[in-house]
Amino acid sequence: MSFMPALRSRASVLPRMASASRAFGSSAPRALASPAEQQAQASEGGNPNKPAHYKDVSIYRWNPDEPSSKPRLQTYKVDLNSCGPMILDLLIKVKNEMDPTLTFRRSCREGICGSCAMNIDGVNTLACLCRIEKAGETKIYPLPHMYVVKDLVPDLTQFYKQYRSIEPFLKAASTPADGTEHRQSPEERRRLDGLYECILCACCSTSCPSYWWNSDEYLGPAVLMQAYRWMADSRDAHGDARREKLENSFSLYRCHTILNCTKTCPKGLNPAKAIAAIKSDMAFGPPKDDAKRPVVADA
Repeated sequence: MSFMPALRSRASVLPRMASASRAFGSSAPRALASPAEQQAQASEGGNPNKPAHYKDVSIYRWNPDEPSSKPRLQTYKVDLNSCGPMILDLLIKVKNEMDPTLTFRRSCREGICGSCAMNIDGVNTLACLCRIEKAGETKIYPLPHMYVVKDLVPDLTQFYKQYRSIEPFLKAASTPADGTEHRQSPEERRRLDGLYECILCACCSTSCPSYWWNSDEYLGPAVLMQAYRWMADSRDAHGDARREKLENSFSLYRCHTILNCTKTCPKGLNPAKAIAAIKSDMAFGPPKDDAKRPVVADA
C-alpha cells in the first residue's frame, strides 16, 4: 500500500514556561462541549422547522487505491439545521447522505475512546467534542505528520508500538500475603489524577515538533505521560527499571517543553508536567514517600 508523505501541522509553538495554560496559546482552542448536554437540547437530526443554514466544510481526501491521485480538499455544503451540534455529527451526515466513500474513525461519541481524533481548523482535537462553528468555512484534516491510511484515518502503528514498549501495566513485587488487592492511601491514589484519564487519542503527540522529526525514537507526550503514570503508582515495584529504559538521548530528552501537547489535549491533561516529573526523577531520584510526589492534575 502506498502512503502519502506525513502532513505538516499548523500547531503554533508556545514559549517555554514553568506551567501551561490554554489561555497562553497563540490561537484559541476549539470550543468543547458535552454531546450528552447537547443531545438533551436538540435531537440528533437537528430542528427541521428552521430554515436551512448552509456551511461549507472542506475535508481532506486521499484514497490508497488511487496512488497516482494527489491528496485534495473536497468541499461539502451542509445544512447545520438538519445536523447535530458536533463535528462528528457533521461527518456522519456527510457520509450517510452525501458521500459514502468518506472514511474516518469513530466509536463512543462521548470523548472516551479517542477514535475520532483529527485536525480541525488547525487544532488537534476530538470530533465528538468539537462544536461546529456556525460562521466561516471549516477545514478537517487527519492528525498531522503521520502516514495516512485513507482520508481522515492516520496510521497509528508506531504510536501503539511505542505505547507497548513502556509495559503499561502494573508490575508489583509480589502478591499481598493475605491474597487481597494492593492497597493505596488516598494521598497515593491522588498522585494518579491527571494521568490515568489519558485516552491515547494521539492529539498531543502529533502536535509536538520533536515527535514529528524523531517519532522513530522519541516516545512523545502521550506515551511518556503513561510511562509516568506507572512510575507514580505506589503499587508498582519496577520504577527503577522503567526509568533506566528512558536513559538515552532520544526516548525522553527530545522534549523541549514548548507545551503544544498541553495546549491541545482535548481532555485538559498536562503531558508536559508529567514529562517534567520524569526528568526530575531521573536527575534527583524518585521521592522516598510516594504520597509526596507532585500532583500532575490541575487543582
